[in-house]
Amino acid sequence: MPHFRLKGQTTAGKTVLREFEAPTRKIAHERIKRLADARSISIQALEEKKVYLYKVRKNGTATEGEQEAYNPQDVERALKKMGYRVDFVRKKWFDLKGMVPQEEVVTFIRLSADLLRQKLPYDQILTLLYEDTTNKSMKDVIRQLQKDLRDGKDGNEVYGKHQRVFGRFASYMLGVASTSGNMANVFSSTAKFMERDADFKKNLRRSLFMPMVTVLAVMATLLFFIGYVFPVTAEMFLKFDIILPPLTAQALGWSRWLQAHWIPVVIVHVAPMVIFFLMWKNKHGRIILDHMLIKLPIIGELMHKISIEIFSRVFNTLYSGSGQNIEVIRIAAEACRNTYIEKQIKEIAIRRMLEDGAGLVEALEATGVFPNSAMSRYRLGAESGSLKENAGQLADYYEKQTEYKLESVINLINLFINIFIFIALIYITVVSSEAAIIQPNY
Repeated sequence: MPHFRLKGQTTAGKTVLREFEAPTRKIAHERIKRLADARSISIQALEEKKVYLYKVRKNGTATEGEQEAYNPQDVERALKKMGYRVDFVRKKWFDLKGMVPQEEVVTFIRLSADLLRQKLPYDQILTLLYEDTTNKSMKDVIRQLQKDLRDGKDGNEVYGKHQRVFGRFASYMLGVASTSGNMANVFSSTAKFMERDADFKKNLRRSLFMPMVTVLAVMATLLFFIGYVFPVTAEMFLKFDIILPPLTAQALGWSRWLQAHWIPVVIVHVAPMVIFFLMWKNKHGRIILDHMLIKLPIIGELMHKISIEIFSRVFNTLYSGSGQNIEVIRIAAEACRNTYIEKQIKEIAIRRMLEDGAGLVEALEATGVFPNSAMSRYRLGAESGSLKENAGQLADYYEKQTEYKLESVINLINLFINIFIFIALIYITVVSSEAAIIQPNY
């Protein structure tokens, strides 16, 4: 998260320097404006910490390096205090650290859990992981974690500001781990969730994304063949009054229609993708899409159970067995990967528990998003006093069930795609063959 520094002056003429973190410069400016209004501070500057390149000399030896600072003057003053003669200090314009892949995050959490089990101090673990990772962004995250933890900051604050890297659930769990009595178990549970989440995303791409791209590519090929390539040959035959075979004539008719109505055809194909993208980026649109997703035949039931499995696994990890655990339910709902299910749990289940004093099972049932098999496990757990264990058993059961079913769905989708490609190739081959054997009328 970017670091900022406020430079200001009070009405009494006292200089004010305050460092803080904010996601964006706009949010940082809003914060200092509220502070300035509340404490009558005149804002002189809002500086963001950047990376500066420098070149210095000492005893005739030139040294180059880089340093984070709020302005180049701070870097120059620090170097001069160390006895260096400064040649230059300039801003590093392109600081390309790159993104942090999820595999890198999973590796960080899994190795942390394994080393914690070996009774290694967490500060040493962070040092080892910092030296071992090659991803610059991850190095920066580990360095900030180590610094903040050494400064005695709260775990939720330390990991919370890296939510974009770790995700909401993992950030919360790692924050809890820093104050828990068993860091290794919490890290291990988090790693298992992250690994399952990575598998879910990979399988989702296999089952939905790649097949969709393949179908679109085949359709684009067919349209290009019928709308552009084929008419060049067919129109030549018509100039010589040659009677076209039925399939060739039909293809030529489609080609002429496409050429005459190509704008509506493009709109019909592009508009759904644009609408889908806009809805996906919009909060309310995403809820509608996620609701439609779990209603789809075959794939919908699978996605539904995967979301309930994730909810149950997170619930099992965090549930303390005492009280209503509202925060646990909220975190589990946010982790379930379906905004519609999350909305139902937050707006119906949690509200009924807080406002009406409803029990957990009654509140979850009122959401209408939990399958009968899931509700029976939660109900049994509530009655027997083993809710935590039953949630874990449900998660394990759904994990095995969805793994087998997802593989079947992927194979079924691939079968239909292969059939579609096969039919498209046969059609192109037959039409091309007809055009090749056409005999002129003399």
